[in-house]
Parts: sequence; C-alpha cells; structure tokens
Amino acid sequence: MNDTAPGPRRQTLLAPLAGARPGAPAWFDQALADAPERGFTEAAGVRIETLTWGERGRPGLLFLHGNGAHADWWSFIAPFFSNAYRCTALSWSGMGGSDRRERYSFDIFVEEAMTVAEATGLFDSDTKPVFIGHSFGGFPIIQAAAKHGERLGGGIIIDTPIFSPERRKERKEKGAAWEMRPHKIYPTLEEALQRFRLVPAQPCENLFIADFIARTSLTQVETAEESGWTWRFDPFLWRDYEWEDPAPALSAPKCPLAVLLGARSTLMQAGDIARMRNILPPGTPVIDIPEAYHHVPIDQPLALVAALRAVLAGWASTSASGENTPMNSGLA
Repeated sequence: MNDTAPGPRRQTLLAPLAGARPGAPAWFDQALADAPERGFTEAAGVRIETLTWGERGRPGLLFLHGNGAHADWWSFIAPFFSNAYRCTALSWSGMGGSDRRERYSFDIFVEEAMTVAEATGLFDSDTKPVFIGHSFGGFPIIQAAAKHGERLGGGIIIDTPIFSPERRKERKEKGAAWEMRPHKIYPTLEEALQRFRLVPAQPCENLFIADFIARTSLTQVETAEESGWTWRFDPFLWRDYEWEDPAPALSAPKCPLAVLLGARSTLMQAGDIARMRNILPPGTPVIDIPEAYHHVPIDQPLALVAALRAVLAGWASTSASGENTPMNSGLA
C-alpha cells in the first residue's frame, strides 16, 4: 500500500536511500531472473493483468495480492513453485496494470480470480488448483471457496483481516478506512520512491523488497498541468464498496482452507483470531509465521515459501491417501 499525501506521521521506508537501489541477496535476484510471461485476461468487461510461470498441465497456483498492491508482489515468491506448478499472479481491477471500473464488488473479484485461473491454464491439470491470497486477497478466496470450492484444491489466506462487523465499524470510526483522494504526481521517480509506505505501518528490514515493490507500484504519467510519477491503483476504489462479513462463507467452504498469520502483525487482535478459529471448520490449519508483521511476503518471504510448501504437501498427501476429511490435513 502506498502513500498518497504528505504528513509527519507517514512512515517513509525508502527516504534514506534517496532513490538508490539497496543491495539484495542472491536468492532474490535469482527469483526475479525467473521472469514471468506477462499478459492480460478479460474478466467482467475489463482487462486484468496477469503474470504466469511454469508449464501448462502442472497443478495450478493462483496468487492474489492485497489492497493497493499488484501482481509483482509475488514475483519473488511464485518462482519457488514454478518447477512443480503452473503459477499465475493477477492484479485486481483498479490495481496494478489492470483496468479500472466504475464500481467494484466481492462478486466481481471472485469472477476475476476464477476467470484468470481458467484462462491461464490453472484448471488444465487433473489436480485442482489452490488459491493463495495475502491480506485483502484472502477475501475473494473465502468467497470462492464457498461458491466454487468443489473446483478448487484449497485456499490459503495470509494475514487476512477477518473482523466482526462491530470491529470493522470501530476501525472505520477511528479513521482506519482507506483514504480516497486523487493521487499526487511526483516530479521524479526518486521523490515518489521516498513516499512509499506500508499500511498498516510496521518495521521493515528487507528494504530490497520494499524498493522493488515501490518501483513496480509506480507509473509515469503526463497531464495538461503536470508530469511525473504516481501510484498504480484507483484511489476511489472503495468509494461505493459495501463490505461483507466473511463469517458465513468462512464457516462453510467447499474445499480445504488454511490460514497463515504474521506472528507480529498488529492487524488481527487476539479476539479477532479467537473468533476466526471458532468460525473455521474444525481441523483448519492456522499457522503463525515467526518474526513476520502484516506484510508477510516482505517480512519473511522464505519462511512463507516453506509454510506454503508444507500446507500444499499436506493436502497432496491427504488427496493421495483418499481421505474424505481434507480439512484435517496440513499443519495444526
């Protein structure tokens, strides 16, 4: 998520770098070197940006990003799976390189996910695809699991904020709602990079990842009044959006679910986690990622890869054994 207005309380992670690229470890450079095929898929009347790795015919993985983000949040994660899976990451409509809409809804986002999965070959294998979503990206997975779960091998949600209606109302009243104002245009890329921040604010040790995400979050624009760099998401996306309580869908998925949480995340409180555990079907894995805040792919990318592999292996083992209770597979 990105900064849209100046202010003394803004956490500007990259300001000390003054536009310079920080050094990155070899694993990160190697992951980015496994470049995806980039394209677009039409879904519900607009073009959706897609990144794909791996051969068609392999089991499918669909990677879904969070609010204000884009498909490249997965460009250093998905390559770890491309030797065994057909992987796709999309940018939701209104975000990244995808088209914007006049109105957005959960049903539209679910349609985007299912349409992209079909178009990019994730259903070509005899093995049903698994959807993986961070933060907001987990909500369409919950809905897809309830509505189309018989077509899915499972859904993995990563630090998705599953609040009660009362808690969501409380956060809105405290000003936690997404800001809706036109994006500022920064005259230089360096200045724009220095305004990048994470929402909610948190420490970030992996500045090489934050820098990569910031650079891929920006686009160059020119208007009659000014030119420069601005953020690649619709600032008015949530203007008319009606949030739904995910509890009914979360309690009745038609495929296995797993939940990964940032152990240091401040988004979900203890009461939220307890409520979520009570809603989830019995045996659903709920796994903490140590030393991760809300932005798990940035904080602990390799630990996230390991946790995803463990869940996928558990489900594959359950499927191979012919068990009828896949909800009890994976990690407890």
